[in-house]
Amino acid sequence: MQAQGNELEAVDGPNVRVMRHEDGSRTLFTRTPDNRSLTKKKFNANGVLVMMTNYRMDSNTNPVSCKIYDGANNLLYKVSYGYRKSDGQLVEERMFDARTKRVDPNTGAEMPVQRVCYVYDAQGNRSAPIVYNLLPGKTFEEVFGVKSSALDVNPFKEESGKAPANPNARPVGR
Repeated sequence: MQAQGNELEAVDGPNVRVMRHEDGSRTLFTRTPDNRSLTKKKFNANGVLVMMTNYRMDSNTNPVSCKIYDGANNLLYKVSYGYRKSDGQLVEERMFDARTKRVDPNTGAEMPVQRVCYVYDAQGNRSAPIVYNLLPGKTFEEVFGVKSSALDVNPFKEESGKAPANPNARPVGR
């Protein structure tokens, strides 16, 4: 699916962030004004939509769940996120195949195709993802192409001392 011209020409704003990657691809993040929904669209270097993820956020702007679509808008996966009650840290992601429901024969419950777990050190630093791929015969990265569906950083969270979103940007008036 070719991107609409206005999507690729989007500029950062209060509800839009654009990440440009070294290979020419782009990721476009858009959120609703109430911060309850975030959409991530990945475009290849030719401007073709290759993946879209729709996140549902909680009141702290943490993802609660998401749906992952391919570039043709086919629903591929559903993901749920689990947080520790004591401090709100992300501890687990569960990814379910939206095309084929996998059921545990012992419990009848739907089974995820993968689980991603995190542990934290005494300083609150999150570990690298601990991935349990429940699909036989392939690694997680072979199946999904990435290590995790979690947002590494909130693209709308302002952090001081960070470089501008557009590395080619210059201060106004120069």
